[in-house]
Amino acid sequence: MTREIRIVGTAHVSQKSVEEVRQAIQEFQPTLVAVELDELRYRTLKRQEETPLVSDVLQSGNFFQMLIQWTLAYLQRRIGMDVGVEPGAEMKTAIDEAEQNHLPLALIDRDIRVTLSRFWKALSLREKLRLMYALSVSLVKAEEETIDVDALTKEDMVSLAIEEFRKFSPHGAEALIDERDAFLAGQLLHLGSQNERVLAIMGAGHVAGVKRFLENPSSLPPLHTLNEVPRTRSYGSIFGIGISLLFVLLLIAISFSGMGMETLIQALIYWVVIHGILSALFALAAGGHPLSALTAGAVSWLTALNPLVAAGWFAAITEAKIRKPAPADFRAIVQAESFDELRRIPLFRVVLVAALTNVGSTIATFAYYVSVLPLLQIDPAVVIVQGFGNFLHWLSGIALPGML
Repeated sequence: MTREIRIVGTAHVSQKSVEEVRQAIQEFQPTLVAVELDELRYRTLKRQEETPLVSDVLQSGNFFQMLIQWTLAYLQRRIGMDVGVEPGAEMKTAIDEAEQNHLPLALIDRDIRVTLSRFWKALSLREKLRLMYALSVSLVKAEEETIDVDALTKEDMVSLAIEEFRKFSPHGAEALIDERDAFLAGQLLHLGSQNERVLAIMGAGHVAGVKRFLENPSSLPPLHTLNEVPRTRSYGSIFGIGISLLFVLLLIAISFSGMGMETLIQALIYWVVIHGILSALFALAAGGHPLSALTAGAVSWLTALNPLVAAGWFAAITEAKIRKPAPADFRAIVQAESFDELRRIPLFRVVLVAALTNVGSTIATFAYYVSVLPLLQIDPAVVIVQGFGNFLHWLSGIALPGML
């Protein structure tokens, strides 16, 4: 029996793609329809999703990942509103056609939560900063520009877009494109071994990569490795531990360098003040309540020394108690038609406050070492070398008499 896998590349907000999916099912007469969805996105399209708990959002601490997911979904929905097509309409058409023709349906994409987790943890600090900037610019342009959606399915345009994304974020492209290409291809190879004709509906950006894996199955990595949530913390945590140790070492060095108690107190005060001000300002810029900003400012100096907690988490708890987000906010976020409307949703604002507060605290740490230390005429390298020389001399003065 000849087995065949046919792929239809789509744009997720294109009426043309909707018609192409319907036509492919009618002409190809598949024995199985496979769609680039995971269980969570499938249930969302079918309006069967379970509403998460607001407390789960706060406890997860994945504020940036949630913001990215919600922002990308909003941008896609915004494009869809411009062309009059609901995002994912071609997938919904494939699902409806499969049901009407009594065809089995397969969900072949990786869990979106795994993808986002691997994506965020794979990004370097530079890539994360560039991504946040790009999303901010995209939000502005989404209100002003019209996109030629049908061009998004043309092979040359897709290749160009992917190559640009690789230049912009090589680690992000690996998690969002390459890994998913391999995952999709692996799923299709498995389904193809059990079904006569498989019709796969997927975004045009995945078609070329999936076909390469289908033509050369030996190049596929073990699928279980692509479906694992990274357990190790990112280099950001290692950086945070380094910052904490550096600050403690700096205070000890100042104490033993002969610079005086006044310099030590000034170094501490500046640390508290600059973290407090910047964290509070960023919380307010996110639309946070003044009490949330006050909370951010009060704890930021301390959380900046502990990589296991963040000022944004405390600001989010305060914001949640004041704004009182409800389970209905999840649906409101999905249905928002403008970014201004999105920002007014309590849950979105809570997450935005948390994320921007953390940004403010991080900038404050950099600002402290870059500007405050020179202001106090402190050269960290010189002070640490001199101070620890005196510290070790002091220790030896205590230890030697005891040994004798």
